[in-house]
Amino acid sequence: MSGFAKSSIARKVVMALSGLFLVLFLALHVTINMSSVISPETFNAWSHFMGYNPVVQFLMQPILIAGVVVHFVMGIVLEFQNRKARPVRYNQYRGSANAPWVSRNMILSGLVVLAFLGLHMYDFWLHEINYKFVEANPEDPTRYFEETVEKFAPLWRTVLYVISFVLLALHLWHGFASSFQSMGLNNKYSPAIRSFTRLYAIVVPLLFIFIALFHHLNPITH
Repeated sequence: MSGFAKSSIARKVVMALSGLFLVLFLALHVTINMSSVISPETFNAWSHFMGYNPVVQFLMQPILIAGVVVHFVMGIVLEFQNRKARPVRYNQYRGSANAPWVSRNMILSGLVVLAFLGLHMYDFWLHEINYKFVEANPEDPTRYFEETVEKFAPLWRTVLYVISFVLLALHLWHGFASSFQSMGLNNKYSPAIRSFTRLYAIVVPLLFIFIALFHHLNPITH
């Protein structure tokens, strides 16, 4: 077991499992966020539930943070491991003769996405911590929609979100499908799984982009 835990295969499996967990979170996150476009009342209700439910706050949220940390730490470890195993870099990139750009730059897109997560946590998670525990404000189930729209008022923040979601799409394009391969799932369903992961990698980031642009173009006027 000790040898397995230290092996490259074990690290890839751990990275794949944590990645799949984050993919499920993205699906939930985009569903809740899309409600802000369709029904502000529904968005407020869901956001309030997620913000005050003890199971979400004290169980699911720490698990999510751990999943993010494990996924990106494993990604960095595997990247250095691969570089060490191949000390001589490609002399010249010749298209698919070596590997697609996306697969060769997963660490780059991953680090940018990680930086975006830092901004996202600053915008929303730290704001929640300050609102609930530092300022000790009373519960307000109607505040979330307005707070979210105001975040996308500055053009620079909206552009940064859009760029980050484009890079997220590139990261998912290769990483989502590769996670199943890392776990040894290679059977007759593999083409269907690959098609689904590619569709997911396009649709989910596009929905996030749409949400950001929608709220930037439809500010709240008082």
